[in-house]
Amino acid sequence: MLNKGNKLYSIFTSKCPQCHEGAFFENKFSFNILKATETKENCPNCGLKYMREPSFFYGAMYVGYAISVAIAVALYIISAVFFGLDMKQSLIVIALGLFALAPWSLRLARVIWIHLFIKYQKDKSQRVK
Repeated sequence: MLNKGNKLYSIFTSKCPQCHEGAFFENKFSFNILKATETKENCPNCGLKYMREPSFFYGAMYVGYAISVAIAVALYIISAVFFGLDMKQSLIVIALGLFALAPWSLRLARVIWIHLFIKYQKDKSQRVK
């Protein structure tokens, strides 16, 4: 199901949106937010320039917001419905959960954002640099 050529494969493995082979980030996952979002200049495999224009990844804030809202709702449902916590305790769980998952959600938002604009090109002759 999640093979090369599938958008979900490329998003969840943080691969290049065009060739689905090259790494998107400089570093492996880290809880250091500054290192977690360091993006490579170009794809090491196909040469795609990741920074399409200045401030390209500012748009990823909207995707990150949606991810954070989804996480907050899920944490609230888990804490309130399944564990029976009151509102104050649920808010603490949500705050801690969002803080702990911030590096992951930032990376995911950037990868999703670039995948909205770049299509997978199986044929190497059609790839854009």
